[in-house]
Amino acid sequence: MHRKSPLIALAALLLLILAAGCSTTRRLTDGEVLYTGVKKVTINPSEGEKLPDALVGELKSTIDVKPNNPMPFMSPYVRTPFPIGLWVYNNWDPDAKGLKGWLYRNLVAQPVLISDVRPQVRTDMMEKILADNGYFGSTAHYELIYDKKNPKKARIDYTVNVSEPYPIDSIIYIDRPDDPITHFIDSLAMRNPYLQKGSIFCVDSLSDVRINITNRLRNRGYYYFRPEYIQFYADSLITPHHIAIKMDLDPTVPAVALRQYKVGNVYTTVERRSKRHPGIPDTIQTKRGELIVYRPAHLRKNLVPGCITFREGRLFSVRDMDRTQERLSRLGIFQSVEIQPFPADTSATNPTMDVFITCRFDRPMEASIEVNATSKSNSYLGPGVIFGLTHNNLFGGAERFSLKLNASYEWQTGSGANRSIFNSYEFGLTASVAFPRLLAPNFIRRRQRDLNWTTVSLGADLLNRPHYFKMAEFNAGIIYDWKPTRNTSSSLTLFKLTYNKLMSTTTEFDSIMNLNPSVALSFQSQFIPQLSYTYTIDKFLEREKINGITFTGTFTEAGNLFDGIWSLAGVKGQKKLFGTPFSQFVKGQAQLVYSRRLFPKSDQWIVSRVLIGAEHAYGNSSEVPYSEQFYIGGANSIRAFTVRSIGPGSYRPPVGERDSYFDQTGTFKLEMNVEYRFPIVGILHGAVFVDAGNIWLLKKDPLRPGGLLEGKTFLRDIALGTGVGLRVDIGVMVIRGDLGYGLHTPWYDAGPHYFNIPFKKAFAFHLAIGYPF
Repeated sequence: MHRKSPLIALAALLLLILAAGCSTTRRLTDGEVLYTGVKKVTINPSEGEKLPDALVGELKSTIDVKPNNPMPFMSPYVRTPFPIGLWVYNNWDPDAKGLKGWLYRNLVAQPVLISDVRPQVRTDMMEKILADNGYFGSTAHYELIYDKKNPKKARIDYTVNVSEPYPIDSIIYIDRPDDPITHFIDSLAMRNPYLQKGSIFCVDSLSDVRINITNRLRNRGYYYFRPEYIQFYADSLITPHHIAIKMDLDPTVPAVALRQYKVGNVYTTVERRSKRHPGIPDTIQTKRGELIVYRPAHLRKNLVPGCITFREGRLFSVRDMDRTQERLSRLGIFQSVEIQPFPADTSATNPTMDVFITCRFDRPMEASIEVNATSKSNSYLGPGVIFGLTHNNLFGGAERFSLKLNASYEWQTGSGANRSIFNSYEFGLTASVAFPRLLAPNFIRRRQRDLNWTTVSLGADLLNRPHYFKMAEFNAGIIYDWKPTRNTSSSLTLFKLTYNKLMSTTTEFDSIMNLNPSVALSFQSQFIPQLSYTYTIDKFLEREKINGITFTGTFTEAGNLFDGIWSLAGVKGQKKLFGTPFSQFVKGQAQLVYSRRLFPKSDQWIVSRVLIGAEHAYGNSSEVPYSEQFYIGGANSIRAFTVRSIGPGSYRPPVGERDSYFDQTGTFKLEMNVEYRFPIVGILHGAVFVDAGNIWLLKKDPLRPGGLLEGKTFLRDIALGTGVGLRVDIGVMVIRGDLGYGLHTPWYDAGPHYFNIPFKKAFAFHLAIGYPF
């Protein structure tokens, strides 16, 4: 098999060369014409009118039929110049054996004919789309543009002439004052922003009105109501070029759909996971109805009732069904959750709906072991082993206990002049308990429909950098996570205590630290007592999800509480905890990501990001801890440079220290990125990007000249790079490869010109998991 590979490759290459000069219509019969794409689509709106972009996109989507060998991203307008599949179809024997037969089966492509495209059907579709959007009387036609050299090839030229749109002139509502449901429907219709005089007639908008009204009705007790029970009648004859709309109920609507139900009894059953041993039922009366738990079961009495939003006597609401389903599912302890409503009292005066909720336990314990390749935000890549143990219901209240042991060996990705020789290994153990509620006073405003979490964690980590140092880190903390609104989330680290211990160093590392006293201070063994808050907004600006923004702001302070306590106790000078200094600093960081979909319903995006951060050490510290300082470059930053290979400012380490990177950190950071993301084929996606930014020092360091943030050198200090990337998106994970090309480095010794990086040294490749932002 291996011996044939060069022969196959050579044969394929010869085919590629020969394809351009061979016939692609040889086997076509009389009357068959090869479709070679769309020449153009001309849309002529009426004078003074501009068609909505979404409507133009919908019209063009109807003729988006790919010809043979289409050019990626330019289909159906441009084809590649080598139609190998068509050449094989027309010139190769389909019954061939051996290598020739194998090539035929793998390269052949059936011709796409004009008869397959059916252009008349597509022009009819465009006329219907225009009529459904209020442009009555619009016409669409096509013309075949035959190839001058070969009349068996043709492109299609589409022309669409759009008439003036028909606005809504008048609206007649149902108007049955004695019928409660029609009174409610009329009130909703009158407030609907589309169903107003002057709006352009649109069938899809009327459908949205029906769905909106139905959803409101089903949340007001009319559980059995459906959108098709509302009918719209349109008349264009009363007023020329205008539409009169009459709204009414379908005369065949069933009586059960017109009844408004209230919640009756609520019955909740919690079943064991094993069907062979169902257990013994234990009935408990709660404020949320009757609870039946099959014993033995590890379950707190109020856990399940606390997730139920139904209230006896309240109007039945589909929203309550969804919220209850969501809350119970998010507990993470149930294999399945089913909610079934049944009419109980169907009398016309006071109909009620009983609710039956059935939950089945899942396995409480989960264990996992992974042997994989890990990729971190700082561009380190390497094999790792992760063993995890999780208990999803530790105390019977959906408390999640996690124990994770990880071991990894990593090296830094990237190639070029700035490639690091760093290799490291790491061992870590982390234990945490997450409670599905806030163990805090009620002054924190949060949404009741979402789970709120309190996480208590304890961890230890050992990091070894051969030839430099070995460092241990111990940390403990308590974190609150909650959602104040639908599109915002908050995370409060109420307290986190980290202890960094520099266990051993090498002579080379010590010599570097002796030359950089400020860097050495940031590496000293110390406690870091922190409090931080992160606020996130993540939302699209419209229902069509065209413009999206994500803002994340984080503020961190360290050591202020301890400093205040020590000061009140009369301690002066440097303050210590258990004989070790503790750090004192403030740190803030903000990131804004803006996403723009280029075309309606497409998967092409322009995504841009701006990130800015600053920090300052004071009081008990003269330097921010090394682990908290900013750095730049790498797979999720400026991808034309490896991590810690630029900055601060225009500073460049001495030649002998350029593989250490210890001093290439800062206390101010600015980063800007723009990326164009597009699909290629299947799960393969591509990207083109431009990255810029740097880090600086907020106070001068004589041993790092050029590192101070100054206005006169600010623009020149910004590093700039571009590049292309490939992404494999398999749904649960995105594997990403980015090839960056450096355009400008802030080093003064790099040359007098702005584009000052030699071509051979300008490239850096990064392999990572997930999108960069």
